[in-house]
Amino acid sequence: MFLKLEVYVPKTHTMQLLAALDNAGAGHIGDYDSCSFITSGTGRFRPLEGSDPFIGNIGEVEVVEEDKIEVVCPKDKMDDILEAMRQAHPYEEIAYFIIPIVNHEYEK
Repeated sequence: MFLKLEVYVPKTHTMQLLAALDNAGAGHIGDYDSCSFITSGTGRFRPLEGSDPFIGNIGEVEVVEEDKIEVVCPKDKMDDILEAMRQAHPYEEIAYFIIPIVNHEYEK
């Protein structure tokens, strides 16, 4: 079974995060590896008291140019992939989603 990982990262760390995800086993589709899709956008957040923000100041709304990375992940490698994501990502709180894939091509 395969899952899709979507993760948001500041543009400055996109390639570093992609390399970590690839090395952990994400992004394999058939006879291809390092497969991903990147969408650029704007992230918005306010660090609260007790946080240790990588970007921004406590109590102030911050707007950051970010990328959303989407990769296919084998379910049995997801723990390793998530650990690699946590190690390579600069944020202390990472916005990410794991989505089941319903696609007969991935059942083979």
